[in-house]
Amino acid sequence: MKTSALGGTAAAASTLAAPAVAQGTRTLTMVTSVPEGFAVFDDAAQHFADLVTAMTDGALTVDKKPAGSLVGALEVFDAVSAGQADMYHSADYYFMNQHPAYAYFTAVPFGATGPEMMSWYQHGGGKELHDELGQIFGLKSFLAGNTGHQPGGWFNKEINSAADLQGLRFRMPGFGGKALGLTGASVQNIPGGEIYQALSSGAIEAAEWIGPFADERLGLQEVCEYYYTSGFHEPGSALSAAMNRDVWDSLTPAHQSIVETAAAATHSWSLAQSNANNAAALERLKASGVKVLQFSDDIWDAFGAASKQALDEFMGDDLFARTRASFEASVQGTYDWMSVSDSVFANQRNRVNNS
Repeated sequence: MKTSALGGTAAAASTLAAPAVAQGTRTLTMVTSVPEGFAVFDDAAQHFADLVTAMTDGALTVDKKPAGSLVGALEVFDAVSAGQADMYHSADYYFMNQHPAYAYFTAVPFGATGPEMMSWYQHGGGKELHDELGQIFGLKSFLAGNTGHQPGGWFNKEINSAADLQGLRFRMPGFGGKALGLTGASVQNIPGGEIYQALSSGAIEAAEWIGPFADERLGLQEVCEYYYTSGFHEPGSALSAAMNRDVWDSLTPAHQSIVETAAAATHSWSLAQSNANNAAALERLKASGVKVLQFSDDIWDAFGAASKQALDEFMGDDLFARTRASFEASVQGTYDWMSVSDSVFANQRNRVNNS
């Protein structure tokens, strides 16, 4: 199990190592990476917690601790790995410093859409690789949320060419952030709860978050005028619930099955939530004066070249290389079918219904 990086907080939080048990019920402490009420992200965490309670008829409950209430937004991995909290709900690409393969269980540039991620995870070997990775750090992990396609981001000026990215102070985590840095941008990874203030103060000049529904609730339209609605970095970002392995092993088989089922149900519920709400939210953003734009082909080309370079850097790691190969094979196979079925149908449906 990995040693905690939280230093002085370890002793204070050590009492959380064993889940609370009273009168036949059990409470698990779950730390998260966003504040209370954040659309999509915290919604998924709450939905997962509620499902676990409902499906166990209250015998197993989840005490959700939002970012900052127990540990910091980006400290949840260390807290759970070290046994200072029972589980976390977060985006695993925040923990690429632990292992770069974690990025594949959130999103990588030019990677999987939401449905493609589900196919890989459930039927293409992704779940098994997630488990193999978690064992290194004493975790049992599951996908438990999906934001859908994430836009290119919010800007305080138009981005007309790749040259406009030079020196741009941009908030973007994961391999998308690494790729963006290779284009010349000055990339920062700050927690979601700090994005609004960073844009307001001028500490950053651009940022990506989740999508129109979540971004509107965060208020990013109040601090940026330009919104690029198709991004290269996160085409279907998954969220994860990860439990301390010792805590997982102490659960009954029935409760283990319920936790896994609740996570899978939350993954599909969350993707549906984003897709159901983004269009209406985008129309409200437009009505408020936001200028909705798309990147030019030369910018997409710059993103593509930088993304390949960023991913190739880690191919010397066996688990990363195996995860990448599995992921890319699954995505290609899903695309080969969907490109001649779903995509053709959607275009024809739109043409016929609007003719």
